[in-house]
Amino acid sequence: MISQRTDKLLAEPQGLDDQFRNNYISRLVTTLTAHWSGPQDYYKLLGLSKDSDDRQIKKAYRSLSKKYHPDKNPDDDSAHQRFVEIAEAYDVLIDPELRKIYDQHGHEGVKQHQQGGQRGGGGHDPFDLFSRFFGGGGHFGRGQRRGQNMEVRINVPLRDFYTGADHEFKVNKQVICEACEGSGSEDGQRDTCHKCHGQGMVIQKHMLAPGIFQQMQMQCDVCGGRGSTVKHKCKKCGGHRVVRAEESFELHVERGMPQGVRVTYENEGDESPDWEAGDLVAHLSEKEPELGKEDKEKTDGTFFRRKDQSLFWREVLSLREAWMGGWTRNLTHLDGHVVRLSRERGQVVQPGTVQIVEGEGMPIWRHEGDGPEYGALHVEYVVVLPDAMEKSFEQDMWNTWEKYRKKKGVDLFADSGRPIPKPSGHDEL
Repeated sequence: MISQRTDKLLAEPQGLDDQFRNNYISRLVTTLTAHWSGPQDYYKLLGLSKDSDDRQIKKAYRSLSKKYHPDKNPDDDSAHQRFVEIAEAYDVLIDPELRKIYDQHGHEGVKQHQQGGQRGGGGHDPFDLFSRFFGGGGHFGRGQRRGQNMEVRINVPLRDFYTGADHEFKVNKQVICEACEGSGSEDGQRDTCHKCHGQGMVIQKHMLAPGIFQQMQMQCDVCGGRGSTVKHKCKKCGGHRVVRAEESFELHVERGMPQGVRVTYENEGDESPDWEAGDLVAHLSEKEPELGKEDKEKTDGTFFRRKDQSLFWREVLSLREAWMGGWTRNLTHLDGHVVRLSRERGQVVQPGTVQIVEGEGMPIWRHEGDGPEYGALHVEYVVVLPDAMEKSFEQDMWNTWEKYRKKKGVDLFADSGRPIPKPSGHDEL
């Protein structure tokens, strides 16, 4: 039997313009398809497996309900239908008893259980359910007050900025009390405030001078401006309608993503029945390097430094290596691949020399089209001189140097560019 909603669609008047007729046909097809295809599997609808826990169920509902909310899809009947189905699936899977019945007997078992009166004939209104998660009366942008955005800083290792990674972080935030569904009442009942009569505000008179009064509108001190009170306060939230709770969020760090980038989680800020939840904004910053404890973490990459798309590295050379060459270094990069640095015998490296290795810097974030996919690696060479030399070695080095100097005619003063000192003119003896 076709539903009442379908009957209404079939009864639409004729003679409509083309655009309206197309929309009408689209709505009709959506409704008939939903009716004839039958109810969807609740687990598949939420993108879950049968062993998913409550945390995963809530997470799936939060994401999908925002995606398919009618306020965000005003001309899409299929999105509205999906929004209702998502709420229905959540209502069943989050209830241990209903979930057990559903797993054993499917949709028909849940339907018979609800018709038996044990669940009051059905689940929550989808907008009421949405309001429990995000506040704001279950709607987006309908004139209601919006809460402030929450901002958090997430420290990400440089290695993950290079390779890309998934992180999980936790935030302590204000959430609508699940025990009382944001009513603040143990039995769900709220009574009209006897002082403000449901207005939330009261008028108070103040005498400025004999016979002169000033009227001021103030928030009711009995109901706190809500217009209603509760006799039996919720044991979990103490009548405040909200509690503090720790929630987990997933963060996908893209390859080459710059530090300081802001990742926004829509409507995941502090919640309240009185306002639409603001956004949670995560600021990504680079974590201070630490020596890796596991083998896979023990890479030279701990000591890389980054600026935009460039990476910087300091390589230490001994006096012999800087002066005579003939050395090779295997530098382990952030993702584990090896960059080879070397000098042939006889190649001199001056202190402070910077070698630029193209293509070994950071990945270019969201690279498209032509151009390099990676920045450059800047290697600065630091030459470490010995604090002291053994006498015999020092003498050999001196003799070798003097022989070379005389052979080449090297004048230390002239070559340094400094003036040659004049003779003192007297015998110090």
